[in-house]
Amino acid sequence: MPSPVESSPPARAAAFFDVDNTIIRGASAFHLARALYQRRFFGTRDLLRFALIQAKYLLFGESRSQIELVRSRALSLIAGRSVAEITAVGEDVYDTVLELRIFPGTKRLLDEHLAAGDQVWLVTATPVEIGSLIARRLGATGCLGTIGEHSGGFYTGRLVGDLMHGEAKGAAVRELAEREGIDLSASYAYGDSLNDLPMMRTVGHPCPINPDARLRRHAKDVGWPIREFRGRGRRVAGRGMKTASWAGAAWVAGLVLRSIRRRLQGR
Repeated sequence: MPSPVESSPPARAAAFFDVDNTIIRGASAFHLARALYQRRFFGTRDLLRFALIQAKYLLFGESRSQIELVRSRALSLIAGRSVAEITAVGEDVYDTVLELRIFPGTKRLLDEHLAAGDQVWLVTATPVEIGSLIARRLGATGCLGTIGEHSGGFYTGRLVGDLMHGEAKGAAVRELAEREGIDLSASYAYGDSLNDLPMMRTVGHPCPINPDARLRRHAKDVGWPIREFRGRGRRVAGRGMKTASWAGAAWVAGLVLRSIRRRLQGR
């Protein structure tokens, strides 16, 4: 009798989620930076730089040069710091801030994929240690994030590979699919901006969540389904996001002014 031919296991489906404004309202890195400032990881001048970058983002939107500036500055600020202490701060930020800002609709969707037996991966420009922490708390399979080089448990201030953004997201998803035996044609991807398009185009079932205006137009043009989890309608939610962003900028400005005042008073 001929021996049975061994067949490879069937490819699995997966779901890929962006983090900021897809899973969590706002920017996870902003809340991490605020916590690091409060713990004196960097000073008022650095905080002011980030406030100016935030203002440019609100006025003109996201750009590659802006992202590169944030990346290089952030890497220089954590150089010499231990991975353990950054991760510990991240745990505290998740417990006190991020967990409260998770969109319930996205969480239900993520849980549905897990219940169906799909792998669930977070794909984010956020440092991989923080992204992996969020993935672990949500019960996800893992995270593809930006990797800061470290040696002996301490950050060097350099990056391993590229920032997990734009085209890098698509490349990382394809590489993971090949390694894990994931069927991308049966998989799903969720994001909120055009920067997530390279990732969303790799799968058979792309779906914007809380999309910005440009991604919403693109989704309508190509016939993609759209999920809206911000509540009270898109226009109201959009104003709420802007208000929250300006409130964050105002908070930064207040910290800067108080710090300057204390210095002038000799404290």
